[in-house]
Amino acid sequence: MPLVHLEGVSKIYRVGDQEIRALDSVDLQIGAGEFVSIIGPSGSGKSTLMHLLGCLDSPTSGRMRICGNDLSSASQNRLADVRNREIGFVFQSFNLLQKLDVIQNIELPLVYSGLPAAERRRRAEQVARDVGLADRAANRPIQLSGGQCQRVAIGRALVNNPSIIFADEPTGNLDSSTGRMILQMFKDLNASGKTIVLVTHDSDIAAVSRRVIEIHDGKIRREYFP
Repeated sequence: MPLVHLEGVSKIYRVGDQEIRALDSVDLQIGAGEFVSIIGPSGSGKSTLMHLLGCLDSPTSGRMRICGNDLSSASQNRLADVRNREIGFVFQSFNLLQKLDVIQNIELPLVYSGLPAAERRRRAEQVARDVGLADRAANRPIQLSGGQCQRVAIGRALVNNPSIIFADEPTGNLDSSTGRMILQMFKDLNASGKTIVLVTHDSDIAAVSRRVIEIHDGKIRREYFP
């Protein structure tokens, strides 16, 4: 069974008397161990699609299964439970807490899992080593470069050992050299077995993945293999 299975999924927003069809009858499958990019211009529906896949929202209609869970009409609590157990996020703006150091930022997802503090810290320290930040463990985000901040964010996404990692424009705030380094990290994670879904507007960035899904006007226009 695929980790992601969408069948006839639509997402409709209502603004006053207007109906905005952000996604229109989308069918999609993503299997375990894939590295997929979702690409499209602003307003294409790619962010809406990521919100659904990341269990941040439910579809208006259609069937949605994520990691074996039928979330077609799930409550916010149900979405949050699956999101915390199965999904890791990496964002363009890092979304780190400025008052926390590297270890504290990485261990944040574990706070909601009920693990003892000592175990949370042990896991976070191991992940910090895995992403090359052991020597920066006590630093706060203001003391880090952009690339280091993004590595903290990747560590935070990994610490719960999620089934899928979603990366939303993860190189958007980085220079080209640092961006290439971060993309290589995603390639290495995929090579180790992690399922990666990368959202971008840049075809060159999408080309690092194994499959590209191009979305326009709320519909999947085509899929191709770079």
